[in-house]
This record gives sequence, C-alpha cells and structure tokens, in this order.
Amino acid sequence: QLQLVESGGGLVQAGGSLRLSCVASGRTFSRYSMGWFRQAPGKERKFVAAINWSGGGGTTYYTDSVKGRFSISRNNAANTVYLQMNSLKPEDTAIYYCVSPRNAYTPVGTDNYWGQGTQVTVSS
Repeated sequence: QLQLVESGGGLVQAGGSLRLSCVASGRTFSRYSMGWFRQAPGKERKFVAAINWSGGGGTTYYTDSVKGRFSISRNNAANTVYLQMNSLKPEDTAIYYCVSPRNAYTPVGTDNYWGQGTQVTVSS
C-alpha cells in the first residue's frame, strides 16, 4: 500500500519561499510519476506541477499560474519529490497534496493516490 507523506507547509509573507517535500513508501519510487495539486478554501482541487518517472525524460509540467515561480524535482534515492515555491502570492494559499498515479510509467492524470495534504498560507 502506497503512503505519501507531505511536509514543509507553513505561513510565509508574500514574496517569500517554501519547499514542500513528499516521501513515498510502499513501492519502487523511480517507476512512478509524482505531482502536486492544491485546494484553496471554497474551491476545487487543481493541478500544480508534476514530474515523470525516471526514464520518462524527467519531463516536468506546471500550471500556468506557477510557471517561473515553482519548481518540481525528485530524489529517487530518498523516495522524495519536492516542490520549491518562490515569489509566493496570497493566491497560492491552499492545502497542497502530493499525488502519484496508480500505474507505473504513466504521467500524473486523474487516477492517483493522494497524500493527506499540507497547509500553505501566504500573507499579504
């Protein structure tokens, strides 16, 4: 059974930075894509960023609103995916969820395992 455990959330002022981490356990990490979604208060969950499995070209994907500010990366030896968030804005305030597809060698889509989430709050 896959477990995804996020950490690194918190309260930061606008313009600041945070780095989220997600440790995965229960399967061979390098075979699976990893990603992040977020859910702002009163809104639906939305895609933020993803990175393909190792051997999948290391391709990364970002929603338009975070391009140039957020960076996703992975450390297969540590079974960890990171989301570096710079130049944070109040509209980035949300619960951030780590996700990974149920199937190996597939990009992040709609059929994912989900972590419990970590709160990010950006004050103006």
